[in-house]
Amino acid sequence: MKDISAESLGNDMSIAVIAGRFNRFVVDQLVAGATDALKRRGIKESRQALVWVPGAFELPVMARQLAESGKFDAVIALGAVIRGGTPHFDFVAGECASGLTRVSLDYGIPVTFGVLTTDTVEQALERAGTGEGNKGFDAAMTAMEMVETMRAVEADLAGRES
Repeated sequence: MKDISAESLGNDMSIAVIAGRFNRFVVDQLVAGATDALKRRGIKESRQALVWVPGAFELPVMARQLAESGKFDAVIALGAVIRGGTPHFDFVAGECASGLTRVSLDYGIPVTFGVLTTDTVEQALERAGTGEGNKGFDAAMTAMEMVETMRAVEADLAGRES
């Protein structure tokens, strides 16, 4: 059995980051983490886009527009949904996750889920912390690895056709 995986994270990919402004004091840190990951992997700023939307519920429609454009190899969705005293949390978090998954499957590109869904502000701030504990950083790393893995699978499949 052939083992196919991303061997090296290239820097020739175009990445879109979409971020929800709601709970921006948390999301700003997720954006900083994602930006740090892209920078560490050498993704040129000219091959990056950052788009702000009102909140997590709006992330899927923007992800769809960016994926539909064909200009990006992956989309990183960042947001923070913090549980309150009403069921609003469940609707927003669930629909955001479902919508982002649908965009990824419909357009065949990685759409990574860097949306925090926490019970408290403290939990959100912990997950948006510095370095590798930052879920924005993790979402960006996952997006880049998925692009490379999908390219490796595509190359392998093309080789099998020969």
